[in-house]
Amino acid sequence: MNTALTPLCLAGPTASGKTAAALAIAETQPVEIISVDSALVYRGMDIGTAKPSAAELAAVPHHLIDIRDPLQAYSAAEFVADATRLVAEIQARGRRPVLVGGTMLYFHTLFDGLDEMPKANPAVRAEIEAEAHTAGWPALHAQLASVDPVTAARLAPNDSQRIQRALEVYRVSGQPLSFFHTPKAAHPAKAWPLVSLEPADRAWLHARIAQRFDAMLAGGFLAEVEALRARGDLHPDLPAMRCVGYRQAWEALDGTSPLAELRDKGIAATRQLAKRQITWLRGMPQRQVVACDDPTALSQVLALVQSLT
Repeated sequence: MNTALTPLCLAGPTASGKTAAALAIAETQPVEIISVDSALVYRGMDIGTAKPSAAELAAVPHHLIDIRDPLQAYSAAEFVADATRLVAEIQARGRRPVLVGGTMLYFHTLFDGLDEMPKANPAVRAEIEAEAHTAGWPALHAQLASVDPVTAARLAPNDSQRIQRALEVYRVSGQPLSFFHTPKAAHPAKAWPLVSLEPADRAWLHARIAQRFDAMLAGGFLAEVEALRARGDLHPDLPAMRCVGYRQAWEALDGTSPLAELRDKGIAATRQLAKRQITWLRGMPQRQVVACDDPTALSQVLALVQSLT
């Protein structure tokens, strides 16, 4: 294969500057961007997901953005199928696929594949739901940590959907969910270069997260969530509405959480997301790290990409 067309992966925690880096790469070579983001797939969720602007989307071809209604789910397996097809199509056009985002499960699944996991078991799910109703999801998270510490470390204590699924997989199969997320011989790893934007100083990222959340609030984020609620067919247990920021805004608008606390809760949840993203990245030994808080980070990324071409 022409090495100039080899897919390039660009990852990093939220607010690390991935979009700016991807657009800078696009100025140096013919590329098309494949979004690796489980929130950007949803239509009508623009402000709270920091979706690229209309001008940015027009400047470079983007894929896997606005492909689902918030009522619909989108799985890692669907992402891999879509991304694999798009990579081939982009290469056939003589352009380089650049996969950009922060949904690390998508990257992991794309690189290493997943063994077939147990199907949903309604009885076991009901059992877990009943336990959570009595003890609370943090207690179930602690239970998960005792049988699958790898998965538990990547989940927030109140991430009911993913905690439930992880416990369900363990109870049905006797294997932790992380077992199914490890490379298998049937899924040879993809040797695509991975550039990872990671902060040397976590305080820098925390400041960026706060600035961006403030900008979202000033840009009409609450009105965006109000419009989603006004549809009448969405609810807070949907994957789309569990995205960071949206969940906290929904609770504030519901009155289950004080509106005055939305900013602090939204920023705290985003910081927790960034921590989990960095944990995922550290488990990807092929990554080449660029300190996103270095003033020369962008030029470092471009030099690294050039060396990989």
